[in-house]
Amino acid sequence: MGTNSETEGGRLFFRSETFASDASRRRRPPTGERVTEAARDIPVHAHCDVLVVGGGPAGVAAAVAAGRQGARTLLLERHNHLGGLSTGGLVVWIDRMTDWSGRKVIRGFAEEFLARLPAEAVAGPPAAAWGSRDTATAAWWQLRTAAFHGVVTHSPTCDPEVMKLAAMEMVLEAGAEILFHAWGAEPLMEDGAARGVFFESKQGRRAIRAACVVDATGDGDLFARAGAAYDADIDEADIHHCMNTSWLFGGVNMPRYQRWRAEEPEAFGAFMQRGRERFRYFERAFASWRDDVALFLGPRLAGYSAVDVDDLTAVEIQSHRLMAQHLEHYRAEAPGFQNAWMMLSAPQIGIRHARRLRGAGSVLRSDWDGRVRADEIGVSPSLAPKFPSVSVPYGALVPEKLDGLLAPGRHLSCDPNSHSFLREIPQCWLTGQAAGVAAAIAANRGIAPRAVPIAELQAGLRQGGVHLSDPRSAQSAA
Repeated sequence: MGTNSETEGGRLFFRSETFASDASRRRRPPTGERVTEAARDIPVHAHCDVLVVGGGPAGVAAAVAAGRQGARTLLLERHNHLGGLSTGGLVVWIDRMTDWSGRKVIRGFAEEFLARLPAEAVAGPPAAAWGSRDTATAAWWQLRTAAFHGVVTHSPTCDPEVMKLAAMEMVLEAGAEILFHAWGAEPLMEDGAARGVFFESKQGRRAIRAACVVDATGDGDLFARAGAAYDADIDEADIHHCMNTSWLFGGVNMPRYQRWRAEEPEAFGAFMQRGRERFRYFERAFASWRDDVALFLGPRLAGYSAVDVDDLTAVEIQSHRLMAQHLEHYRAEAPGFQNAWMMLSAPQIGIRHARRLRGAGSVLRSDWDGRVRADEIGVSPSLAPKFPSVSVPYGALVPEKLDGLLAPGRHLSCDPNSHSFLREIPQCWLTGQAAGVAAAIAANRGIAPRAVPIAELQAGLRQGGVHLSDPRSAQSAA
């Protein structure tokens, strides 16, 4: 979920409306009570080489990559679909995959996945327009979440149901197995290393043994419970710690609404102000993959914890009420919304941040200078034209001390500023693909993930279509 940004004091802050809450009034006081659960034998459900826990963007990319490397791979997912926030969370706007010149830098799995989607399931600028700085072109695409800082980017909006199917088929075609309706609860630890997971399901508590575990939960549930170090600090001026449940309205005329926004900015501003005065929490509508469907990625609610069940419940209740309130206001006042109806609230709550791994390497604000990391696993677009693309290191997926586990996705090792773009869906595809290749190498060789030879990992990534920097630049940076 991108925002406008600017630098202050050498740091990057993201300017977007967030809505604070008084979480202290909601929090359930601790009871102080404890109960003892009896010891029990847990059935082993399966054995595998690579176990991926979490079927979001990072988990899907990891499972596909590991399966294609020949590893026996199992993907564990608690919902009935794959794609995570890109599908179940309705974050159907896939953020930037091109640099500011229009060159595609997030490739590999991401490129292949999007190429599988039919044309009617994707809305976005054609490749010929990527990098365009033409004022009129950029203004047109800015209303459709595909131009930032006056530059057109590769940022498509996609049909979530089509993405669910494409993700599932890619995993199965790669030879990996899927286990739906299974919630990874605790890491299975042996000799201080992760060697599988305990999961909960309709069959009760079960276990899966694995040579290598990929924690793709997004919140770092497994590495945190395994005792790995992590950070949870946030930047109060950024949206990356906010939560909300997204939704879709059907029956709209988005072209009419967008013309109104563009041609009558004062009227649009007054409409938004009246919404804030009525409901306090109020958000603008975004374009989707169809002209008759509107996407709402907020209001973004601050002050909640993504790992507190009472907070998660409070956000769900507030978001569903806001959906009804937005419909009332939009139908009454917004051109193009007179016949709108509540189409779908996201099956998955929108979490931007919970925990960040403390890794063997990391991505820091000071790394936004164009340097190429020797253990690079991919290249991410930067947040603004003034910054070069960012080299993402393998060490950001490897815990400082914990063995047997890799952690791609939004909980990788980085600082709060860098998290603001590394949490996005294309970056999760990027780090997930790297984790899958590395986990397969580790399992096949019988070595710890931290011992995976970087040259072998990078060769596997290039074979999978990943864009990496010139290796001569990496050698000079090392």
